Amino acid sequence: MEKRKLGKNGPEIGAIGYGGMSFSDMYGPTNEAESHAILDTCRDQGVTHLDTANVYGMGKSENAIGTYLKANPGAREEFVIATKATITRDPDGNRFYDNSAEHLESELDKSLQRLGLDCVDLFYAHRRDPRFTPEETAANLGRLVEKGKARAIGLSEIAPSTLRRAMNAFPVAAVQSEYSLATRFPDLGLVQTCAELGVAMVAFSPVGRSLLTDNPISRDRIRDLPFLAGNPRFTEPNLSENLRISEGFRKLAAEMGTSAAGLANAWLLSRGPHVIPIPGTRSVEHLHECIAGAALNLTKTDLDRIEAVLPVGWAHGDRYSAEQWIGPERYC
Repeated sequence: MEKRKLGKNGPEIGAIGYGGMSFSDMYGPTNEAESHAILDTCRDQGVTHLDTANVYGMGKSENAIGTYLKANPGAREEFVIATKATITRDPDGNRFYDNSAEHLESELDKSLQRLGLDCVDLFYAHRRDPRFTPEETAANLGRLVEKGKARAIGLSEIAPSTLRRAMNAFPVAAVQSEYSLATRFPDLGLVQTCAELGVAMVAFSPVGRSLLTDNPISRDRIRDLPFLAGNPRFTEPNLSENLRISEGFRKLAAEMGTSAAGLANAWLLSRGPHVIPIPGTRSVEHLHECIAGAALNLTKTDLDRIEAVLPVGWAHGDRYSAEQWIGPERYC
């Protein structure tokens, strides 16, 4: 697989990584054996970047990676591992974000224990805490690099202006944001700012939470998945419109001899050499479909055909509900 750098001075990783939210039950039940099968496939196919977080299954995702590393001596050297923290709850159970140095270090220590590691390759602030300036958050993360508990820092769901300010305090290796043919707001400044500053642009949900695959999540399953059941793009009448429009993309992928997921990831790779999609899945078969995108070299004609079936703004419904929007920074 093609290699890309995880930040200006970071390690080389496979152009397509893996998003470990699927090691939790976010998109349906899974187990350790299924997660380990995914990790076996990652190793076989050159997927070397693993992305997880402390809140994915409340530690379940990190535990799955940790038990795999323990059972497979030598696997640690093959992976570049990232995790995230800051999403937490107050004594009344209300969700909030904590970018304090104490919270970040305490949560990273717990993550390291679950992963069975002394140091992660990349540690993100999962959301920006408005009580702290971007400079303060970056400095708090940077102290963990200085202590040897992380090799680099990242920020998630932030505005370009936040990235610029954070870089004044400590080098940021990666910014993570939702980015796909269905969610293209990063093109309005974030992709460009990351390229200018030498920061990796890590794209989560690159297949539009299944809308950009050959088998979108069924209506019956959506009812059982709290996040999607409350997401505007997966509620009616938006869902029917999104399925109708994206059918043209599935047909185009078939005409081009690839999977819809592969084509969606290839489109992201074409956006710049610093863009790194991290699809997540519980299925080895679907992982292969996603990885196929790394072997596609899209021409201008190919990109024009994609644009014709999925023009900018095609998706019906916001990417988040009002409640889900609490935390991510809006900048356009």
